[in-house]
Amino acid sequence: MATGSSNASASSAGGGTGSRGRSVPQQRGISTYMGQERALRAGRLGTAGLLLSVLAATGPLMVVAGVMPTTYGVMGVVGQPLLFLMLGVVLALFSFGYAEMSRHVHNAGAFYAYISRGLGGTAGAGASVVALVAYSALQVGLYGILGFEVSGLLDKYFDVTVGWWLPALVIVLLVGALGWLKIDLNARVLGVLLLVEVALVVIFDIAAVADPAKEGLSLHAFNPDTLTGAGVATSLCFCIAAFTGFEQAPVYAEETSRPQVVVARVMFFAVGFVALFFALSSWALTVAAGPSDIVPAARQQSAGLLFGLTEPRLGGTFTDVLHILFVTGIFAAILSFHNVVARYAFAMGREGLLPATFGRTNSTSGAPGTGSLLQTVVSVVVVTAFALTDDGPAGDPTAPVLHLFTWGGNVGALGVLLLMATASVAVIVFFVRRGAAAAQAWRITASALAAVALLVIAGYTVKDFDVLVGTGPDSSLSWVLPGIIGVAAVVGLAYGAYLKSARPAAHARIGLGNEAFQLEKAAGDAGREA
Repeated sequence: MATGSSNASASSAGGGTGSRGRSVPQQRGISTYMGQERALRAGRLGTAGLLLSVLAATGPLMVVAGVMPTTYGVMGVVGQPLLFLMLGVVLALFSFGYAEMSRHVHNAGAFYAYISRGLGGTAGAGASVVALVAYSALQVGLYGILGFEVSGLLDKYFDVTVGWWLPALVIVLLVGALGWLKIDLNARVLGVLLLVEVALVVIFDIAAVADPAKEGLSLHAFNPDTLTGAGVATSLCFCIAAFTGFEQAPVYAEETSRPQVVVARVMFFAVGFVALFFALSSWALTVAAGPSDIVPAARQQSAGLLFGLTEPRLGGTFTDVLHILFVTGIFAAILSFHNVVARYAFAMGREGLLPATFGRTNSTSGAPGTGSLLQTVVSVVVVTAFALTDDGPAGDPTAPVLHLFTWGGNVGALGVLLLMATASVAVIVFFVRRGAAAAQAWRITASALAAVALLVIAGYTVKDFDVLVGTGPDSSLSWVLPGIIGVAAVVGLAYGAYLKSARPAAHARIGLGNEAFQLEKAAGDAGREA
């Protein structure tokens, strides 16, 4: 397999041998059975469509209105803009190796496919279950906050009082329907919502700079002295969640035109954009509120901070539109995560980690329909369970809806952190085993630095999980919730070990994606010729 080139690897380009030394039939471009039900349809996404889908998962307005005020209020660290820049550097280091892997491995189960290619099929099986659980938790958690916000808007503008769970369930079904449709439609939906969100946040940023608080146009938030105290490490845990989504680009590799180029380009642009955009927007919040007042204001207003700062500067109408776009931004993030979960389920079904029916695509749209249906059913069950335990009045942010959001978001973010760290190690092993250590030396070095940094952040995430989810240090939830990711990893590793022992042929296919079916087809053709 080629390792120092930007071209497709031999396993996905014409001729040569696969990643595990087996002959692969002559093909052109990415190894995809065009139009067949066990492959996602190639060439359906270009750079713009993929970029919009990836950035939508980061939820720009959701981060500015939700994550940033929470970080200021809970942790009291004024230097949040610096944290976003620091994390941008860490994730750029991660992206050097991760993006290079996308040139050699094209598989909708990106994380676990890369991990299996580097660390073996058993590790890949563990990663596949972690990815499925983590992204499902991220998506389902968002239904809680979205349902609450929609019920609030209905009460404010239409004088209609409904429980948060009713709009949440309606949105679950809507997202499921869109997930069943082809990715082109989803990309357009995500793109329009994303562009409007970004435009509104930029307008606020400009307004804050033009009309600062009494301390003026202060750059105090970029002072390294602001990053002191015990809360800095935990603040990184809050901020890293804002980046979740950029790593999804390789999941769509099978559906992109020129995946060897497009995926890496989108990843680097996404990391750079998110880091700079969030750093500037978090700074704008300090300018609008004042560096000395941003923490008290965030503690007092919480998620209402952004809206309280926009109204005196941009008026009530703009603030109302911002509220509505806050909801649509969360919807866009949910839709993006839904697409990713469906594709992971598809990849796992195709390779025997889930029942084979998950490895089939919708015959009319080419979308991974069964995976989409699975995620819809899981979402309905979880939202219903939280609704049944919610005895608070409509419009009241009761514990069930609050927990659905905070628990799901932090469990999912921890899972993605660990997947990124493990993938960085897998990148190193992948290239070293193929004798490409010298050619890929700087990418290996970047991956090693990223792995260390990500593991440190993950360690602090587990250590301070009680702070992240708002429980006391003695609460069992401080270990039960992160334990969900641990259990997922153990289950996946155990199943991978079972496959290696009882079904070695199935174990050997983990992470191969369409390459496995090329090998099957070649074997079948050879058998018929014999």
